[in-house]
Amino acid sequence: MNTREMAKEFRLTHWARIMQERSASGKSIREYCKSAKIGEYVYYYWQRKLREAACSELTARVQERSAGTREQSLVPRGWVACENAGETAEKGALTIEIGKCRVMVEADSDTELLAKVCRTLMSLC
Repeated sequence: MNTREMAKEFRLTHWARIMQERSASGKSIREYCKSAKIGEYVYYYWQRKLREAACSELTARVQERSAGTREQSLVPRGWVACENAGETAEKGALTIEIGKCRVMVEADSDTELLAKVCRTLMSLC
């Protein structure tokens, strides 16, 4: 990872933490930004950047997984679709619920992707 990528990752992590703090505070975005002296437009800019990063990462993983095959699944390698919630619990899958989102993960899941998805979901809830 080069320094540009590291700086980008640092900024995304920093803003994910700010968005988690805002969510935990119970304040509206406007109230939080005013009290933290953050421009509301800056907050929304980084919220959009976090969403884009999460979507790009997910898309890259899905394309990587499905390279050479015709199947284009939105469920990354090692993840289980949520419709099978009862079955996955019996198979030893892990269920993570953040806000209204539920992610079910199997043992061979990509931990780096899981961490990014969890950070992003926590910042949005």
